Amino acid sequence: MNQFVQAFVDTVRSWDGVEGHAHRFGGTEFRLGKVEIGHIHHGKGMVDIPFTVKIREALVSEGKTGVHHLLQDSGWTTFYIRSEADLQQALWLMRLSYLHKVSRRHPIDPDEIKAMNLADAVRLAAFPQR
Repeated sequence: MNQFVQAFVDTVRSWDGVEGHAHRFGGTEFRLGKVEIGHIHHGKGMVDIPFTVKIREALVSEGKTGVHHLLQDSGWTTFYIRSEADLQQALWLMRLSYLHKVSRRHPIDPDEIKAMNLADAVRLAAFPQR
C-alpha cells in the first residue's frame, strides 16, 4: 500500500463512528454503522464514494471528482489518489460523504460545513437545511 493510500485509510478510520472493513472487490470499505461512506482500492488508489445524484452532479460540474468508473448513472463518484494534493481532495470528498450521512441523523457543527468551503450548489444539495 503506498503512503498516500495508507494515509487515507488511517485518516478516515480515525473519524468518529467510522469502521474500516475489507471491501468485496479488494481494499478498504468505510462504514458509519451499516451505511457505507466510501471505499478505496489499495493498488490503484481509486476511491469510490456514494452521494445522491444531485450532489454528484454538483461535484462533477465543479470539477471536484469524476463519475463512477462503472455506475455512471448513479450518485457514485470515482477519484484517484496519485499525489499529496489528490490525497487532500479525496479526504475532502470522503468527509463530505461522512458529514452528509451523519447529518441525516444528528445535528452537525455548522462551522465544519462552512470550513469545507463548499460551492453553493454542493452545499444546497448536501445540506439543504443550512
